Amino acid sequence: MATMKSARHLSGGMSRRLVLGAAAGGLTLAAAGGRSSPVGAQDKPTVTVGSKAFTEQEIMGQLLALLLEDAGYEVERKLQLGGTLIVHEALLSGDVDAYVEYTGTGLITILGLELPVATPGADASPVADTAASPEAGGMVGTDAVYDIVKTEYQSQFDVVWLDPLGFNNTYTLAVREGTATELGLQTISDLQAHVGDLTFGATQEFLTRPDGLPGLTAVYGFEFSEAVGMDEGLVYQALDSEEVDIISAFATDGRIPALGLVLLEDDLGFFPPYFAAPVVRQELLDQDPAIADVLNKLAGAIDDKTMADLNFQVDDGGEEAEDVARAFLEERGMIGQ
Repeated sequence: MATMKSARHLSGGMSRRLVLGAAAGGLTLAAAGGRSSPVGAQDKPTVTVGSKAFTEQEIMGQLLALLLEDAGYEVERKLQLGGTLIVHEALLSGDVDAYVEYTGTGLITILGLELPVATPGADASPVADTAASPEAGGMVGTDAVYDIVKTEYQSQFDVVWLDPLGFNNTYTLAVREGTATELGLQTISDLQAHVGDLTFGATQEFLTRPDGLPGLTAVYGFEFSEAVGMDEGLVYQALDSEEVDIISAFATDGRIPALGLVLLEDDLGFFPPYFAAPVVRQELLDQDPAIADVLNKLAGAIDDKTMADLNFQVDDGGEEAEDVARAFLEERGMIGQ
């Protein structure tokens, strides 16, 4: 989104992604418990790591926190804060120093910009997928979206986008396998003849954000008979129990393969890329530039399949996000055991 999303995944709770309506809610940013800091941490700044309120974000927050603690920093965790705007405002106010954001979310939800259209004849990114612009039908390299958010965040917010982690948590629509077979659904456009009979389920954020349901229905030219907003943790359950017929989902959600769901192809290229990357306050990096090197250890280290597996370990395996994050980092030699 949301996620490239939520945006990817923007509805409270994502798998991908956020609660726009709660942005002005004045939520208390309560810190989650963290591990004791290593010797020498008193010589380094304390870093406050935040996250949005869904599984993937909590795992990402723990990854950042564990890397920093291993490098000798004292870390305060403020995880599961809420939707995109809540965590973004916490970053700008200094209540949070760093969290993981998605390029599509930064572009559309935070900056209010549109997906750029590629210059004719220009090469797409050699290391990333491409996304189509529904308005112009052109293709834009995902590097272009990253470059825009990196530049604009620095200019507008004095916030730095570090290197992408590697996975694209873009939004997608999911249906039960039986529904896909019965109705012959392969693409989102295939829904056109059936939306009047289908109930759509999603997070409240997805129902309101511009790269969510409003934009989707405008581009594809249809509306569902009913759209139900719910907590992110209940969306998949509602689809599996046949309370709804179709849901918004995140491409890296481990519950998709676990439930045997079918993802519909975004044939008009509505959803932008949602590549994940840490965003950090420039003031903190000015104080200690080495923090960027510590967090950039994750650059390119997590592909879509790996992220889906990490999410699944928490959502369906019952493991704690910190334990899953720690095991990932230890297995790859990024932190000491």
